[in-house]
Parts: sequence; structure tokens; C-alpha cells
Amino acid sequence: MIWPKNMKNSRKMPPPAKNKFFKSEMDSPGYSMKKVAVTTLGCKTNQFESAAIAESVRNKGFMIVPFTDFADIYIINTCTVTAKSDAESRRLIRRARRQNSCARIVVTGCYAQLAYEEIRHFPGVSHVLGNNEKKGIAGLLEIIEDEQVVMVSGFTRDQQVDGVMLETFAEHTRAFLQVQNGCDAFCSYCIVPYVRGPSRSVTLDDAVEGVRTFAEKGFKEVVLTGIHLGMYGHDLNPATSLLDLLCAIEKRSSITRLRIGSLEPGEISDGLIDYLSTSGMCCPHLHIPLQSGDDQVLSRMNRHYTTRFYHDVIERLLKAVPDICLGTDVIVGFPGESDREFENTLSYLESLPLAYFHVFPFSPREQTPAAKMPGKVHGSVIKERVKTLRKVSDDKKEAYFKKFLGRELKVLVQEKGPGGSFKGLSRNYIPVLMTGNDCSINSEVRVKVREISKDGVFCDMQG
Repeated sequence: MIWPKNMKNSRKMPPPAKNKFFKSEMDSPGYSMKKVAVTTLGCKTNQFESAAIAESVRNKGFMIVPFTDFADIYIINTCTVTAKSDAESRRLIRRARRQNSCARIVVTGCYAQLAYEEIRHFPGVSHVLGNNEKKGIAGLLEIIEDEQVVMVSGFTRDQQVDGVMLETFAEHTRAFLQVQNGCDAFCSYCIVPYVRGPSRSVTLDDAVEGVRTFAEKGFKEVVLTGIHLGMYGHDLNPATSLLDLLCAIEKRSSITRLRIGSLEPGEISDGLIDYLSTSGMCCPHLHIPLQSGDDQVLSRMNRHYTTRFYHDVIERLLKAVPDICLGTDVIVGFPGESDREFENTLSYLESLPLAYFHVFPFSPREQTPAAKMPGKVHGSVIKERVKTLRKVSDDKKEAYFKKFLGRELKVLVQEKGPGGSFKGLSRNYIPVLMTGNDCSINSEVRVKVREISKDGVFCDMQG
């Protein structure tokens, strides 16, 4: 039995009672290839890490099967951003147990990092592994344990972040490359710095090599991901930046399309904007979290910008890259959010030239300052406010799509659609359904927009 390292309350405790499930048919001599099911909750970083887990497990001789299938081992890569994601993690543990009561259940990710003591008492859980330990899952699965394994360690600033390399990825045409992990922002509502640790970066050379490898394997688009991507390189010695990385990738790789994940407004420099306006590689699409359109709420959230600053960033981007797709995140029902503060957010979002936004009801996380703030907003009020903002987002998306009626787009063909059509994604993040000449999956083609819907655009292939 292995217990947490580098944790304030680390101590050795007996295993949970009535949990002797570790021996099963899969442990018998001569047993055929073991089946492993992997499922993921949460962000693109988690998705990337789950893909790496699945590949490492497959390389050890295990068979990967869907999570809905009977399996010998279930791996659940959890999220803890909201109470809803915690509940979903627990539901998946119970589901795996029902599917095979003799299976080993491995719980990892952010919820495991935060609540390992709670999770270890769930029937059927054989391993509880923190975010540092998840990369070693494949090796642990080869070891038959008589007792439960709990491994959850803390984080250090100088901890190396490996540039994980994947042979395959689920989408086949787009790949995600994690180049940064952790966060130093400590927004008052956010649990992420506690479960991911401080900002740490993959070296520039390793990140470039990751993109080069994907390109050589035939991927047309790579998405750079991180927990706090805009802080990429600040922790390296010598220090570097996201802009330096983008320039190095464009110079040293043959990737056709590079997409940047989420960036904070204060991390979008004039230099980055100039680069986006001239790059033939970097896709014109940015996700820039706002969280609130009221300055008082932003202050309580510990967000280090004002609505005026955010508006200026959006205007500068649109002036330099007129067709850029700009999205955002908004939290509704933050403690103390008054009717007036919500109306400020509503009118502010209506005025911004955004293409879409994701709306989240506030979810208190116990270890964060916001969980102790007064002024809890009633659930029914939050629900109505979420509904209102999502309607505005739908209108924004439709207006953005309309800009491209009769115009050409460059689209990455991703899969076949209904009736001989093809599905794809434009450089500026518009879902496309194409008809016309036959084309190859994983090719970039020119199309002309003839119709729009609430979910994307309909196009005819050109040439």
C-alpha cells in the first residue's frame, strides 16, 4: 500500500473494509489479453492525458475497449472544476462496478488529487492516483496488488513537464499537444491551482518536436493545450514565451494548421496580435475567458483586468484579424452577484463582437475563497440567468456564421457526413457540412458557404 507524498496530512491508514476485490479471473495463469476501458471528464488537457494513458496501456499488451463494455480494468480520469463534475466522477465509479464487480477500478485526475481519501472508500476502487502519478498507470497495471494503492503527491515549481508523444489520437485529423501544466492565477472561485500545481512548461525544443512528429504522422492540425497556456515558458531557464514557441513551430515544422487553446486577456500582447495577423499557419481563433461583465464581480473573482481592458483586447484583435473567431467563458451566480451586476454582464456581452460563449453556473469549491463569500445566489435565479446568456450566445453564433454567406473558407475534412456529404472544421472554428466533388479525409479544401444553421454552415466544394 502506497500513501500520499508531499501532502500536509499524509499518514498511513488501514485499507477500507470489505474491499477485497483485487483477485479475479484476469489474475489467473493463462488468462488472455486483459481488457481496459478508459473514460475522461473535463478539459482538453485531460483528454490529451487520457489519450496518452490509453496508448501506454495498449503498448503494454492490454486491449482497449469502450467504457460501456465489460472490462477487466476501468480507468476514470476525473475532473473537479464543479460539483457536477465531482458527481459525474462518482457515478462513473459506480457504473464501472456494476459492469464488472471483479474489475480493478483506477481513479485518477483532478478529483482524485483533491478527494483521494473519499474515493478510496468506494467499493471496487483498486487505485487512486494523482495527476503526477497518472503517467505511470500502464506500469502499475502490470503489478497484481493484494491491497489498495493510493498515490497522490504534491507539486513543485521545478518539476519537469514531459512532452508526451502520442502515436494516435481519436480525431485522426486534429491532434492535441500539451505544452504547459498548472496555474498561478488563483482566481477566487477556481480549484485548478490546488489540483494541478504551479505553472510548468515543456521545453521549447520538446514542444516543437511534438508538433513535428504529429506532422510527420499525417496530422493536418495541432491544438496547443495547457492549463494556463499564456504563461508558457515563463518558468523555463532561460525564460521564453508562447509567441517564441509559435514562431519556432512555424519555422521548424511543416504542420499545416496550428490552433491555440484558451488565453487570458492580459496575455494577448501586441506582438502576438501582429503574429496572428500575418501567420499562414496559426488559425484565426482564440478563446479568451471573461467570467463577468461587471468590474465589481471581476474584482471579487480576483480577475486582474477590467471590462474596458477586455473590450480593448477584443477590438485590437478584430482590427488586426477581421475574421477571427473569438469565444469566451462566463460564470453566472457568483456570490453577491446582484440583479444590477448581472444586467451589466448581459449588456456588456450583447455589445461585444464575440462569436460564442460558454456559460457556467457558479459552483463553490471548498478550498477556494469564493466558497466562503456571503451573498449566495438562489439556484432558480442562476438557472434563469444562464438561460438568458445562452440565448445571447446563440444569437452571437448565428450572426458570426452569417458573415460568411457567399464567401470561401478553408476547411479540414474530418469525416463523412450523411448522403455523400463531408464534415469538417474551418480555420476560424466553424463546423462545416460540405457537398460536391469527392474529397479525402484529412485534406484541406476550399468551400463556399451557401446556407447557415444554428450549429454550423452548409457549403459547396470549390474546384
